[in-house]
Amino acid sequence: MKRYDVAVVGGGPAGLAVATHATMRGLNTVVLERAAFPADKACGEGLMPTGLAALERLGALSHLDRADSAPFVGIRYVQEDGSTAEGLLPGPGGLGVRRVALAKALVSRAREVGVELRERTQVLSHRRGETAVTLETAEGPVEARMLVAADGLGSPLRRAEGLEVDAQGPRRFGLRRHFQLPPWSPFVEVHFAEGVEAYVTPAGSRRVGLAFLWEDGGVEGRVAFDTLLARFPRLAERLLVAPPDSQVRGAGPLARVARVRVADRFALVGDAAGYVDALTGEGLSLAFACAESLGTLLPDALAKGATRDVLRPYELRFQQVFRKYAWATRALLVLARRPGLRRPLVRLLGRNPWMFERILRAVVA
Repeated sequence: MKRYDVAVVGGGPAGLAVATHATMRGLNTVVLERAAFPADKACGEGLMPTGLAALERLGALSHLDRADSAPFVGIRYVQEDGSTAEGLLPGPGGLGVRRVALAKALVSRAREVGVELRERTQVLSHRRGETAVTLETAEGPVEARMLVAADGLGSPLRRAEGLEVDAQGPRRFGLRRHFQLPPWSPFVEVHFAEGVEAYVTPAGSRRVGLAFLWEDGGVEGRVAFDTLLARFPRLAERLLVAPPDSQVRGAGPLARVARVRVADRFALVGDAAGYVDALTGEGLSLAFACAESLGTLLPDALAKGATRDVLRPYELRFQQVFRKYAWATRALLVLARRPGLRRPLVRLLGRNPWMFERILRAVVA
């Protein structure tokens, strides 16, 4: 049985990024993905400036098909009465990118540096020992000195390791679909309605992505993409003659909590490590930042036994990055749940765009 330095479970952006960083630093790495590459999923598909910079450091940006991406310069809030607030992002701005195109770029870069990719490989169980971790799959066992769990919001590995913590508060869910039409704005637009928000992201030269987020119990009646779209008449009118460009995909509950991110020869990364909400669009940036931190640490950590204490710098880095994301996201959730507070604040930001831009710099820098 071949033995690896690092086994990564999950071939999404976080898993591919940490595997690529680890391989670039001389480690023999395998990614085990239960689906086929490239994997698609419900995603806001916006890369903020820090995420874009991380993708470039990874060497994956040059692999991206630019026909499946579109730059955006800032964020625009649109309220029920049509009032708006716009704020420019710090340079060079952001990039909306179709999730499948991002996955293809990350797969190409991973293969380029020598990561072994195994698709349609379901991990059935795992066992951590003193010197290695053994993973049981339908195709046979896989052994590695280190296991990285990048297996998503529902992370079976997080649960199996006893690191799952119940998230508090109302549950939130999301739906996403794409439409064939040129983006009408260089901004990511956030539209508000009673109990639900709509996020419009340019995701190609002739494609926009539309995602809805809502709270469990906050939307009366049947919850479906078309019924949610009907709550936004201006958006519905724009999309009336635009052919759909993807199937509807959903995700949720969104909030996930892990007790810690590391154990002996084990680490959580990406959504598996913890998630609050998609409100700020920082999910991918958070995943890339943490993947880079972990991938950079792994060679030295493995040389020292990859114990929980040795992996602690990654835990501290995660907490540092996650704290700012969580604070900003929870603040926006308060506004989304309280229209009486949100409406005058957005109008204030609309009259004072410099205030909005200062907030954006604090959140995404």
